[in-house]
Amino acid sequence: MLNRDPGAPHFPTIPGHVAPSPLPALDLALTELQSRKHTWVTISVDDRIRILDRLITDYAGIMNRWVAANPDAGQMAGNRLIAVDEWENVYAVIRSLRVLRRALADVRVHGRPRIPGPVTTRPDGQVVARVFPYRWDDALILRGTTIEVWMQPDVTPANLPDSQAGAYRNKRQQGKVAVVLGAGNASSIAPLDVLNKLFVENQVVILKTNPVSSRWGPLIEEGFRALAEPGFIRVVYGGPNEGAYLCNHPGVDEIHVTGSDKTYDAIVFGGGSDASARKAAGQPMLTKPVTCELGNVSPVIVIPGPWGSADLAYAAEFLVATLTNNAGFNCDASRIIIQPKGWAQRGRLLEEVRSHLLRVPLRRAWYPGARERHQTFLAAHPEAELFGTPSDDQLPWTLIPQLDPRNTGDICFTTEAFCGLLAETALEATSVAEYLDRAVDFANEHLFGTLTVTLLVHPRSLKDPFTAAAVDGAIANLRYGTVAINEWGATSFTVGVAPWGAYPGHPVEDIQSGRGVVHNHLMFARPQKSVMRAPFRQRPKPIYFPSRARAGMGMMPKLCQLEASPSPRKLVEVMWAGLFG
Repeated sequence: MLNRDPGAPHFPTIPGHVAPSPLPALDLALTELQSRKHTWVTISVDDRIRILDRLITDYAGIMNRWVAANPDAGQMAGNRLIAVDEWENVYAVIRSLRVLRRALADVRVHGRPRIPGPVTTRPDGQVVARVFPYRWDDALILRGTTIEVWMQPDVTPANLPDSQAGAYRNKRQQGKVAVVLGAGNASSIAPLDVLNKLFVENQVVILKTNPVSSRWGPLIEEGFRALAEPGFIRVVYGGPNEGAYLCNHPGVDEIHVTGSDKTYDAIVFGGGSDASARKAAGQPMLTKPVTCELGNVSPVIVIPGPWGSADLAYAAEFLVATLTNNAGFNCDASRIIIQPKGWAQRGRLLEEVRSHLLRVPLRRAWYPGARERHQTFLAAHPEAELFGTPSDDQLPWTLIPQLDPRNTGDICFTTEAFCGLLAETALEATSVAEYLDRAVDFANEHLFGTLTVTLLVHPRSLKDPFTAAAVDGAIANLRYGTVAINEWGATSFTVGVAPWGAYPGHPVEDIQSGRGVVHNHLMFARPQKSVMRAPFRQRPKPIYFPSRARAGMGMMPKLCQLEASPSPRKLVEVMWAGLFG
């Protein structure tokens, strides 16, 4: 077993934003991690499982304080959506700890994490592994939802098992220190990135929190003290200056950043007048390995079919929910609705979207630069439709319909709004198959990013073999890291069993949504994309729907407690809250 550091620091109450760490403190943290990086790779699987057991216990002990650390916690009583959003962050972390523990238990017995579903081969030879439902209770909580991981072309059924858990197979692996530059928009991202580096990639971590989310840093130290006390993680604070110092520090071996492509470019190509030239030439100034999860103009491809009034209302609430969650500050928020131009229901769907946008309470536009970004989009599209009456610290929900798809340089296609703004465009086609071909080409070639895409398709449409074949072809041809059918890609992010990241292959000079993956708890070496399927209309509706805020507030804390310490009684409480909350 590991020895705990008797001099471990006291963990303070969350004070709000934390001041930047002095540079000597960064040097000291890296010196400590460098001295422990080789020890970490020798830690046995049994000891890692014991660490995860303690992490689960310790993190469970701070879950309520984690939610209370949200800067808008005082508004939760009046707007349950804020609380649901933050409990979703808590769930993503406690769920990942539980999945990692089970994965390492499988590594101990089988040498690799167990794939819970079948491994199949598509007609073109691509290997597909079903990873969700991961446990039997997953099928009860997310009924009808499945997730597959499609592998890169060089993976075969025979070599797939040997490609898993490489960090645990390489007995000569050298220790490394990774800097994780934490995201500021969602409190779960930084701890999840840390867990991936430690338990999947076998690297000790210095986490620099984003100034926007630094208030959670002391809670990470407390909840992750099973890693902090023996010197396998250090949490530091600061902004771009501290981040640049760490990235260029000789004590850092690898870098992971969740943020924007602009942040990535600044890290890799530097600043100054020569940065653009270096980028154009593909000549990075920083040559250390960098993985990153960056932005996305996330499309929702609406597939025409026999949609009734209830179907249109459900789809509209889905679109609004996936925009307004976290006040619109998500890299996987729905940004572009793609519809068939001649579809009779196109206008009715937009009317339903407008109706739902009017019902969702406005949120504080808390992420830096939101107002300026919003104004930039309005300047380009003065015809934008605004919903709600904002106070001084709010922005209206915004819809920009009827974009011309031929204007491929439109800001809505090339730039992530990163606020509560959604746009719509339509493509001409004479058949569903032709429409899907054009929609896939439009998303692949003209929309920024490759993180996640959603397709909405009616189940009766899939009974037609020609439509079903066209949908299958679209899924195969979409170059996105997560392809979701009738569900939001964020669900795959949250349940923690499928890799999350950009479609592979972006060069450094055109990084798009990034390179590498996180949440890779089943430790696949060569994933290409995750494909999630769900019912067209889930019953009851997902708890991230605005109309389900009350149920979400009742269900999410119980779901987190279920992951912290599973029991049949807690599962019944979760199911009851989800059905009748």
